[in-house]
Amino acid sequence: MTTDDTPAIAAYGLRKAYGHTTAVEEVSFSVPRGRVLGLLGPNGAGKTTSMRMLLGLASIDGGRAHIHGRPYAELDEPARTVGAVLDAGGLHPGRTARQHLRIAASMAGVDDTGVQPLLDDTGLTAAADRPIRTYSLGMRQRVALATALLGDPNVLVLDEPANGLDPAGTRWLRDLVHAFAARGGAVLLSSHILAEVAHVAHDVVVIDHGRVVGGGRVDELTDEHGGDLESFYLRLTGENAGVI
Repeated sequence: MTTDDTPAIAAYGLRKAYGHTTAVEEVSFSVPRGRVLGLLGPNGAGKTTSMRMLLGLASIDGGRAHIHGRPYAELDEPARTVGAVLDAGGLHPGRTARQHLRIAASMAGVDDTGVQPLLDDTGLTAAADRPIRTYSLGMRQRVALATALLGDPNVLVLDEPANGLDPAGTRWLRDLVHAFAARGGAVLLSSHILAEVAHVAHDVVVIDHGRVVGGGRVDELTDEHGGDLESFYLRLTGENAGVI
């Protein structure tokens, strides 16, 4: 049973190992309604694995992952509750964006009358009837985002959603996430683009080597580090090569 103070997204001491390799160890975070949490960390830190456990795509060796107080597998209407973008490369190259969205709507039990508005909202209308194999990475990312929004969910889980987007697309994504949260939605997103995270997220959690190493409110962290989220991130992770 959920209450008003139940986080929309929550991870409690998540653990995951692949053989003798520990991918995630005691990872905890939460996202209230109306907030955007940026999940940060180097490649291989455990961000995507944590998201996959949250969405029931990877088994959990320890801890719990909840959406509105329940495991993903126990949600009554998952497509109407959670929208996710984990890999824009999994789209069928021979289908058009319109065909993909109609098929996805049918599989999710969602009315496909929302397909055209989503094509409009994601800027895909002009290319909607071209094969996806002709799309740039940024366009495929827009298809994936449109798919995530099909069921009008109140939770979004986005793994590197700005990957491949040009500056206009990045601004569009920022506006979309802001509007979604302003309506009371909760967003969990991972990104290596720290300047963009500073613009879009209310809070951040930093993971390194499978463990949470820090986090907090973005406005407080940037105030403490001269308006620079990157300095905070690099101090925690010890990365000296810079950030993408």
